[in-house]
Amino acid sequence: MTDNALAVFEDFNIRRHYDESKETWYFSVVDIVAALIQQPDYQTARKYWNKLKERLKKEGSESVTKCHQLKLPAADGKSYLTDVADPETLLRIIQSVPSPKAEPIKLWLAKVGYERIQDMSDPARSLDRARDYWREHGRSEKWIQQRMMGQETRNKLTDYWKDHEIKGEDEYAILTNIIHQEWAGVSVKKHKEIKGLKTQNLRDHMSEAELIFTALAELSTRQIAQSVEATGMDENAEAGQKGGRIARKARLELEQKTGKSVISGENFLPTSKQKKMIKESKEKRKLNK
Repeated sequence: MTDNALAVFEDFNIRRHYDESKETWYFSVVDIVAALIQQPDYQTARKYWNKLKERLKKEGSESVTKCHQLKLPAADGKSYLTDVADPETLLRIIQSVPSPKAEPIKLWLAKVGYERIQDMSDPARSLDRARDYWREHGRSEKWIQQRMMGQETRNKLTDYWKDHEIKGEDEYAILTNIIHQEWAGVSVKKHKEIKGLKTQNLRDHMSEAELIFTALAELSTRQIAQSVEATGMDENAEAGQKGGRIARKARLELEQKTGKSVISGENFLPTSKQKKMIKESKEKRKLNK
């Protein structure tokens, strides 16, 4: 499995994985159910899905047997086995949930699949969509530029890890947290708590300064790792600590000069008014297509 990412349906984050060999998206079933029943509380949505799963099994439905489990990131930053399904199976599950959101989600699933095919032939499309998403959610052009530069730095680091015996999302997450703890003085989980985030991507809610120091820490980590040809968890963890410390030293110096903490509780979570504006913007774009 590669290319795991969050998709967004209205205000609900949908976790997913893309299977390159099968050219198929696998979506978190509980996230889809949460969007269907308009339930932002994960545990409530999970209980609903568990009851629905029991009912479908009793009815002899093949939908449940076609679901399988993958490790997906949770609100606490860790990855847990989660029920996932491909779009075909999800469409059958959706039929079993009485919800006015059923048809919009069906159309959304079809659109996501189509967009993936387009992205494979023209990767610039996914970057353009990311820019549009950030603009809709109030990010400045300067912030967007910094976010994308930081992502490029991140990608180069994970490419290095992949080629030097770092295996799977769990090990990536461990190393990422080591770097983050070193430069920020708090773990990824704690940083999300400070910002009031749950399933949201931390980097999408960072200030410009937080993005810059994250990028500095990851750039330093990669260059240190390359200089010693770090291989495996132990050596890359050591490189991560050293890279993080470089960014921490710069952060502390800046904080001393400005008297202001770089680690901020600010986020970009939309207010009710912003949600309405985002919805109207999306509807307007659809009409113009």
